[in-house]
Order: sequence, then C-alpha cells, then structure tokens
Amino acid sequence: MLEDVIKSWELFDLGQSLAGPVLRELIWPWEVLGRIHGLILDLGPSLPASDYEQLADDIWAARDSRIAASASLSGPLIIGHETEIRHCAFIRGNALIGDQAVVGNSTELKNVILFNGVQVPHYNYVGDSILGFKAHMGAGAITSNVKGDRSLITLRVGTQRLETGLKKMGALLGDFAEVGCNSVLNPGTIIGRNTQIYPLTMVRGTIPPDCILKQNGALVAKNKPT
Repeated sequence: MLEDVIKSWELFDLGQSLAGPVLRELIWPWEVLGRIHGLILDLGPSLPASDYEQLADDIWAARDSRIAASASLSGPLIIGHETEIRHCAFIRGNALIGDQAVVGNSTELKNVILFNGVQVPHYNYVGDSILGFKAHMGAGAITSNVKGDRSLITLRVGTQRLETGLKKMGALLGDFAEVGCNSVLNPGTIIGRNTQIYPLTMVRGTIPPDCILKQNGALVAKNKPT
C-alpha cells in the first residue's frame, strides 16, 4: 500500500537524527511537529559539554560546527557536528539540525528537523517540515506550510485522505530526496526516498520513492529512461 511509504521508518533512516527514537514511536511522522520544541529542550542539556557549546538560552551548537557571524539564531535550537550555518541564515527556533548539514545564504528555518547531511544552501524556506538523510533543496525551493484558506491540512495518499489536525505543515522529504531549484512544495507534501523533483515544479500530495517528477506532472521510475 502507498500508505506504507509514509511511515517514519520508510521515509527516513532513523539512526541519522537525534529525533529518530521519537519518530519511531509515532504512528505518523508529522505528529512530531508539535513536539520539536520540547524535544530540543529535553535533548540540549544532555548533550556532552565536550562536544557541544551552549551559545545562549536554549541554543546548543557542536564545537566543530561553523556559524557565520551574520546568521540569526533563535532557540530552541541544536546544531550538529560539522554543520555549516552560512551568511544571513535565519533560524527562527524549534530547529533540530543534524551533523554535516548546510543551512545557506538567506535560508529561513522554523519548526523543523533536518537529518544528517541535509542541504538547504540557497534562499530556501523550510517550515514545519522534516528533511531526511542527505535530502537536498535546490536554490529558491521552498515549503509552503499554510493553506490559502487557513483550513486544516489533509494529506493525499493515492485515493485516500488522511486528516492531520494541523493548520501548519510543510513537507516530509525522504532520505536522498532532491528538490529542483525554485520548486514549491505545497502544504502536506510527502516525497519518498531517492525521488527527484524537476526545477520549477509545483508539488502536491504524496510522491512515491525512486521516481522523477517532471514539471508537467509526469511521474517516471528513476531506473527508466527519461
């Protein structure tokens, strides 16, 4: 069933994030969005002082991370090992950022989990979202996290509809997902592992793993000629 591909353990390598144990316990991965704040506040004080520095109230950063002086950081926030926070990044809080990640120039984050190796390197907005291991968003690609009519977000999984009870939900990107430049992920978008989104694409619903989604909406298996 397509429903199976949106479980946390199908989308993500749960060993690649400090949030992994919590995600494993939940029925649906988006349920963690309301818990990110408390999760960071629980995790932060337990991080080893030899590896992490507390930069301010509720902000912890690995000592080998690289943070530009022009970056704006608000807590609760954890920044992992060898992660780079670049010039003018804007982190608004409730952000759990893994190891060897990149948060780039003018990228804005709010209420997110970025697994290890995630790259959001240029002019991205990522809100109320989870990005899996080594997921990448091209320049200008964004998550839209609120519907135009402000109604609660319903997920589309094939012909099924799943009520989230959430007014704000961006996207879930499976491990190694690749989102092309200037694409827009509509509220409640789910992208399966190893799937590629063409640049300038508007994405809705659930996109299966190991596929390529083209601008015209065509969906092809990744191992077939395109």
